[in-house]
Formats: sequence, structure tokens, C-alpha cells
Amino acid sequence: MTTTSRSEARRANRPGPRRAPDVEALRADFPILQRTVQGHPLVYLDNAATTQKPRVVIDALRRYYEEINANVHRAVHTLSEQATAAYEGARAKIQRFVNAAEPHEIVFVRGTTEAINLVAQSFARPRLRAGDEILISAMEHHSNIVPWQMVTAERGATLRVIPMDRSGTLLLDQYRDLLTERTRLVALVHVSNSLGARNPVAQMIREAKARGIPVLLDGAQVLGHHRVDVRELGCDFYAFSAHKMFGPTGIGGLYGRAELLEEMPPFQGGGDMIRRVTFQETTYAALPHKFEAGTPSIADAVGFGAAVDYLAGLDRDALEAHEADVVAYAVEQLEALLGVQLIGRPADRTGVVSFIMDCAHAHDVGTIVDQEGVAIRTGHHCTQPVMDFFGVPATCRASFAFYNTRAEVDALVRALARVRKVFA
Repeated sequence: MTTTSRSEARRANRPGPRRAPDVEALRADFPILQRTVQGHPLVYLDNAATTQKPRVVIDALRRYYEEINANVHRAVHTLSEQATAAYEGARAKIQRFVNAAEPHEIVFVRGTTEAINLVAQSFARPRLRAGDEILISAMEHHSNIVPWQMVTAERGATLRVIPMDRSGTLLLDQYRDLLTERTRLVALVHVSNSLGARNPVAQMIREAKARGIPVLLDGAQVLGHHRVDVRELGCDFYAFSAHKMFGPTGIGGLYGRAELLEEMPPFQGGGDMIRRVTFQETTYAALPHKFEAGTPSIADAVGFGAAVDYLAGLDRDALEAHEADVVAYAVEQLEALLGVQLIGRPADRTGVVSFIMDCAHAHDVGTIVDQEGVAIRTGHHCTQPVMDFFGVPATCRASFAFYNTRAEVDALVRALARVRKVFA
């Protein structure tokens, strides 16, 4: 499939009658989905860990290295100018994709984890005082827990946690009670990677902003599934990873409101983030470059831009509806299986279904279903506090993308039946 222009994508996404997406044609865009595993057609249900890559992204990486490989921002020769244009062009594509006001509000980072650490060290740390509080939720990934533990411990501040119920729904009354004059930042996952819960972040942002409290969203599990408009949401920071939205690993983005980024000191020092260096002092480059020390992951940024082009060229509404149907079907089928227990039942679920089996540990389940060509994730999913809350050491996690089908859910169900046969 070829990508279309952004104007064509907008026309495709206008409300109106929709046909079901041609999922088989889309699957043909992803070379790895054509392979077999353990003698079976690959059923890839580990998209929350990383998504597969369409041919256009793979080709973009190859073309970069074959045709324009050079360092950026550092020379006037043709290859460097072309590489710089491709690199900065990718930034502009991402800016438009999330509707940031300007390209310089997008900082390239290695991924969501580095984006959150950047905000923790460069925004929160200089502002925190003893007695201040940072607010996170009970369903956070470790990447949105540990950086805040580090800076609050150093500064004598406190980390407070928004509780959730057994369905995997945040308790908003308690959230409001936790918003006080001591709260300096709310750092919140948009969609839980272990429960699939899509949090009511727009409402939560409004309530925080009414008190003048800035908000960071961990969007790692969102941009590959749903549209995001950072200005409409009103968040101050939005962190995301390319590899979870059909792009390369090792690259991601941080959206930050320009006025906040301007106030923040650099996260790292080195080449390309400077305006002038002497042995006495250094002055820093303008946004966003003061946060991008050293040679960046240029090819991966170009591949990220290709992934954004690919997504922008699809009928996102139709694909969201298809994915929602597959996830709902998976919930229905898993609930009907003897000895299977779902972990979390959020009313607004997207992309992820976690479960356990009464006959086998999650790791054994994952091993057996792999023998049937089905790839799921097993473990704590970097959310050990979530596992503790539900009283389980690990779960099996099936996570979906628009290229998954009901037939693949059926393959998972057959593989789980084999698990029960093996361990019964």
C-alpha cells in the first residue's frame, strides 16, 4: 500500500458511511506477518511491547543509508543538507500528527522512557522543594514511576498515587482530593499497557489545570491506535515511542509546550546542543536542539516520519472500529474459556487483554502458545504494582493492532486449549 497525502488522509477521515477496512491488504504491507513460527502462520499479539513495521518504513531506513547517509546540522555538503532536511522533515510530520503548535515543540528522544526522564530531571527536579508532591496513578508503567521516585527522594518531595478499583478504573473522586496546593505535576498514563484501560485524561487534565498544575501524559500505547491532539487535550507534555506506532526502535518523541521547554535546562550536554562553548561557560542552542545532545538517531527519525506518513494515509476511524471489534471478540472468547480469568475489566478498553490460567503459570502458557505460532507477552509488563494490586505474579497479555483479526483470536483460543490439555 502506498501512503497518501495529508489532505487525502483528512478527506478519508471525514464522517460518513464507511466500509470495513481491507485488513488482508493492510497485512500485506507488513513483511513479517507473512512468515511462519514453529511451523504455523505467525499470530502476532504482542503489539503493546512493539508493533511490526510496514514495508514503507523498512524502505525508508534502507534508502537513508543507501542514498543520503550523513550527519545532520554540521556541514554544507549535499548529503548533510539532505539528511538534515529528512531529519527535520520527520519532526515536522510528527508535529502535525499530534497537532503541536510548532515543530520545535517536538524533541527527539530514544523513546517514552527517556522523554519522561527528561521532564523529571529538567522540568520537575529544579522546581521541587521539600513537602511538594507529584501525582501518578496506580496503573503506571515503571517508566512513569521510577523517574519520579528518584527526583522526589532527592528533593524531599512526596510521590502520591491515584487509586484504582478492581476493574482497572481510576477513582476520580480520590484524584480530586489528591490535587492540592502541594501538587507540582500530574504524570499519568493515557492507556495502561497491562490492563488496556483508556483513562479519562481530558477530564483529568482540565481538573489539574484549573488548579494551575501541569500534566504529563505517557502516550506510549496510544498513537498507534487513536488520534491525539495535544492542544485539544491541553496537556503540557506528551511522551511517545516510534516502535509502538509501526516505526523503528530507539526513537521517540516528547511534545512539550514551548514556553515550558524554553524555561527548562538541557537534559544532557555535548555536541549540537550548544550555541557557543568556552572553558568559562556555554550558551545553549534554541529549541528543540538544546535537548538533543550528540549525533541523533537520524535514520530512525526518518523511519519514524515514514511511519507517521503511513498512519496518516489510513482511514483511522475504520481501523479503530475494526481493532475495537477484535478486542471485544477476544474478551468474549477468553471469558468463555474454562479456567481463564481476565485481569482488569475497564469499561473503556483499548488494545490489551490480560489474563491468567488456573492450570499453568503465565510463562508456561506463553511457551506453549508459541509452539502454536502465537506470540503473546507474559510477565509483569513493567507494572509490578499492578500485579501486586491484583495479587498475581504475572499475567498473559494479548495486545492488538489494526492488522489483527478474529481468526487470530481463534488461533489464540485453540492454543490455550492445548495449554489446558498439557497441564490438566
